[in-house]
Amino acid sequence: MIRVMIVDDDALVRLGLTDLIEGDSTLELVAAARDGAEAVAAATAHRVDVALVDVRMPGTDGITATARLRALPRPPRVITLTTFDLDAYVYDALAAGADGFLLKDTDPAEILRAVHLVAAGSAMLHPAAARRLIDRHHRRGAARAAAARAAVEGLTPREREVLALLAEGAANAEIAGALAMRESTVKAHVSRILAVLGVDNRVRAALMARDAGVV
Repeated sequence: MIRVMIVDDDALVRLGLTDLIEGDSTLELVAAARDGAEAVAAATAHRVDVALVDVRMPGTDGITATARLRALPRPPRVITLTTFDLDAYVYDALAAGADGFLLKDTDPAEILRAVHLVAAGSAMLHPAAARRLIDRHHRRGAARAAAARAAVEGLTPREREVLALLAEGAANAEIAGALAMRESTVKAHVSRILAVLGVDNRVRAALMARDAGVV
């Protein structure tokens, strides 16, 4: 049996989710809380496997409740439910430790599937939430690449050659041999490369080189 807790300030929502949970013979409803504070108290008193937590509630909201539930000695897995498909809710809920994020208009069968998946250790996101996370990742990647290209523009052509070899994992002696220069000169180039790129080691410089398309 998967032990489930419902956390929502709306009595009708609690009633609807109760009917849904009780209609699945593999699930057991062990608590129904009206806010985050009640949820933490209930999860402390009862073993809860999965908590369905509303985001917007008076008092202790769902994001805060999620973080507190996940910090318990026996933390339940958490699926956040909300009427509002907002970026901040998705990121904040996942950052607080939620294993799933669903909108309340999700098909009941999908909510039950989410409970089973999360109880088994998987995660489940509403398609719109997943799309937002993917888009955000792509935006961050594009921004990181643009910043790296701008930083690399501050290097001389020779320094870019050194950076390219550095990014391939070449040691100073190997770079010196490949570019026909003294190792002391390579060291000087590497020091300036790190300064121009604003990084403190060769690994970070290599990552920036890859982001910038140097290699």
